[in-house]
Amino acid sequence: MMYTPKNTNETIEITQSRSPLSIIGHGSKRAIGNASSADTLDLSKLTGINFYEPEELVLSAKAGTPLADIEKLLAKSGQQLAFEPMDYGFLLGGKSNKGTIGGVLVTNTSGPRRLKSGAARDHILGVEAVSGRGELFKSGGRVMKNVTGYDLSKGLAGSWGTLAVITDVTFKVLPAAETEVTLLLRGLDDAQGAIAMAASLGSSAEVSSAAHLPYTVAGSVLGGALKGESATLLRIEGFPKSVSYRVEQLAKLLKIPSDILPEKQSRILWREIRDVMPFADSSEKPVWRVSLPPMSGHAFVAALRLHTGVDAFYDWQGGLVWLRMEGEPEAALVRGLISELGGGHATLIRANAEQRQLNATFQPQASALAALTQRIKDQFDPHGILNAGRML
Repeated sequence: MMYTPKNTNETIEITQSRSPLSIIGHGSKRAIGNASSADTLDLSKLTGINFYEPEELVLSAKAGTPLADIEKLLAKSGQQLAFEPMDYGFLLGGKSNKGTIGGVLVTNTSGPRRLKSGAARDHILGVEAVSGRGELFKSGGRVMKNVTGYDLSKGLAGSWGTLAVITDVTFKVLPAAETEVTLLLRGLDDAQGAIAMAASLGSSAEVSSAAHLPYTVAGSVLGGALKGESATLLRIEGFPKSVSYRVEQLAKLLKIPSDILPEKQSRILWREIRDVMPFADSSEKPVWRVSLPPMSGHAFVAALRLHTGVDAFYDWQGGLVWLRMEGEPEAALVRGLISELGGGHATLIRANAEQRQLNATFQPQASALAALTQRIKDQFDPHGILNAGRML
């Protein structure tokens, strides 16, 4: 059965029935996580801007409001969601411009600018939500310093709809940069790219994004303009004169032959990296999203390649590794190597139905953390009706 509430009261009534519910907005990320046979709670009719105050850098909207609509509204005032939420549509075989603002929070989505600006949880100011008990609650407000006790707004980030049904969100927004360029370093191997990115982030250039695309991947962006060589990419944003000066100083510091991608190319490039376009190949080849210490990423990929066919590229200075497997997901191998390298986590973003059934999508938790997670779940959703089994 499909439930499509049009307001908060209807959402409360549906939740109070205690019927197991699979919660979606546009369903753009439904292929991530375990499949569900529960009734669907579709929040796509919970739309609209509650308030937007550009001078106060704050926006509140219904959870089902399309992310594309919000980004369009902010752009009119020269503002943005600084955490740069990615669009999973291409990678999962769908269309662009899908997804809702509520989905952004519950998946804690972010993009290449996370190095500088953080993720969705770092910009959330407040939420209104319905617990699994069918009770409405609110947390936070319009400013950052409004928290007493538990910060439930941040606690719901990354919960994938397993704790509560979010009905309204309030985010901090920020001015968009006047311009950006990307310093392009060609021909570095993965280890050299990691060293260059670390040096850049440690400089005074205020690099907002750093990625490394091996030569096998670089040709998949910018219409093939980077084909044939690896590309280490450093984005610098701000006022034009400041950007020019910082790029010049960074190039002198690195002492590596480099090119500069102008604003138009730079914006296209980082959007393609954000949306994992190199692996948006309309196939069902497994794709992993792996989080590791930045200097461990290239060692992890090198070790993995000794055992299985894999392609990879690096975002977040190497702290985020995107993997495309040629065969099976190899979950035990991927997570075993992560453990050997000091820890991290891997999420299976894309896989066919059989592979999703056989492999845990989300990183298994240690027993103590799993027990804590279950206690929190019991408080928010004691009857276990919200996205049951989605993450475990």
